[in-house]
Amino acid sequence: MEKRELVSSELSTPLGVYSQATEVTNFNKMVFVSGFTSRDNDGGVIGKGDIVLQTETILQNMQHVLAESGGTLADVVKLTVFIRDMEMFKEIHDVRRKYFQKPYPAASMVEVSRLVDPDHLIEIEAIAVIG
Repeated sequence: MEKRELVSSELSTPLGVYSQATEVTNFNKMVFVSGFTSRDNDGGVIGKGDIVLQTETILQNMQHVLAESGGTLADVVKLTVFIRDMEMFKEIHDVRRKYFQKPYPAASMVEVSRLVDPDHLIEIEAIAVIG
């Protein structure tokens, strides 16, 4: 797979860990990852009140499911992030810098009023292109 960041000089530089757009060519498969929240194997919330731990847990769990298809987080081309408080933007992007390298995936971040469990602060879904 060839992945390339697309950058337009007509647009401002991204404020976080994402690309304006990502071009992918020569790939074998796409994986659509459902929205993940920070849960343990029994369904309990990990990191109540801790946006850093919840984000790390989600991305670690996402790595596990992508491995089932032969992929890694490096294969992610699009993220959608749902958060309860936009004031957590910096902390979330600090974590994302640990898990993603350039070219960063294209991404959207949306503040929402609730998630499935009131203790969840964040939910992330992804699209990966493998091979």
